[in-house]
Order: sequence, then C-alpha cells, then structure tokens
Amino acid sequence: MRTEHRKLRGTIMKHPPKITTLFLDIGGVLLTNGWDHHARRRAATNFKLELAEMEDRHHLTFDTYEEGKLTLEEYLNRVVFYKKRPFTRAQFRRFMFAQSKPYPEMIELAAQLKVQHGLKIAVVSNEARELNSHRIRKFNLDGFVDFFISSCFVHLRKPDADIFRIALDIAQVPANQVVYIENTPMFVQIAEGLGIPSILHTDYRSTCAKLASFGLQNSEGVIHETS
Repeated sequence: MRTEHRKLRGTIMKHPPKITTLFLDIGGVLLTNGWDHHARRRAATNFKLELAEMEDRHHLTFDTYEEGKLTLEEYLNRVVFYKKRPFTRAQFRRFMFAQSKPYPEMIELAAQLKVQHGLKIAVVSNEARELNSHRIRKFNLDGFVDFFISSCFVHLRKPDADIFRIALDIAQVPANQVVYIENTPMFVQIAEGLGIPSILHTDYRSTCAKLASFGLQNSEGVIHETS
C-alpha cells in the first residue's frame, strides 16, 4: 500500500504545471513582419531606391530604432532622406505601414484561448515604436493582449534574455506556467533556456497541435487557414 502511495505521489508530482500565460511574438506569428528585408526590397522598387545602400544604412541603425532610441523620423533621416527625394516622408511612411498584414487564424486562436482557458496574454517582440503602435491599433491586438513587452518600450531586444525576464516579472508567473510562441529558432532556444516552454511557430495547424499538448485545446473548432 505504501509503495503504491509513493508511486501515486510521484505521478502527481511529475504532472506538468497548468499553463496560465501565453507569450506571443507579433511578426511572423500574429502579423507579417512589419519592416523586414522583403518589405524594404518592395520599398526600394516602388520608390526607385538603391537597395544595397538602403540595406547598409538600415542595418547600421535599425537596432537602435527598435530599442526605442530613435524616432521614425530620425530613422528615415538616416536610411532614406539623407538626400533629396522625389517623394515625401508621408508617402514613405504610408508605404511602410501598409506592409503589415494580419494572420487572422492566429489572432482568432489567441483570442479564443484567452477566453476558454482564462489566460494572461503578453506580446514579447522586437518592434519600433511608431510601427508597433500602428500595428496594435490597426489589428486590434490590445483587444486580447494584456501587456506589450516591445523592444521600443523596454529598450531591450531579443536575443537579450533580459526581455524575457522582464516579461516574467510583469506577468508575475513562474516560467513553467508560460508557453511562448515564436517563429525564430534562436529566440525559442533562449526562452527555453530560461525555463519557458516554447513553440517554434511554422504554421497554424502545427501550432494548434503543440498548444493542445500543453492542455490548451481550441474548443471553438477548426479555423481554416488563410492563404
């Protein structure tokens, strides 16, 4: 009897903790990337810019911009408007913002899981302030996200592990009660190194299956993937 009791107690102790919180990336998970190399290539074509020069200038300054240490105007001064252009800043900003598109099935999934499982939801993302604010408003991310640990707000960016530590502090949950959904393998590895169970997101259906393995089933039924 005592042996059976010890076995039962061991089984209970090994049972995984209940997940109470989702950490989500934005670009590549909830939305397309806001200003990646594909978007910059489209901008170079649209505005007849020299792509190689634009890319060099971008890489020299973008980390600083994403950490909230430059405004969008300052970024554009360095990357595009360091000389006279036949288009306006407003035209270029509109083009930048228009590159963001939603992944509706992922947005709906996160919103449904929040309701069904009573989850806290936090965004942990590398995003520049103006673009981040636009994306939050445009796609109503604040309708289901409780707080945003964006690089522009906390002045840290992934792969700095401290951005995840800040997220845990603000969420006030232990790492093993979180699931983090991210599409960049290195960032998944860093989060897992801090004890945060993580999902490398590649597509909606596989992420649903991985979430179900953590006890986070989507009981609203299958949402068909969009093209």
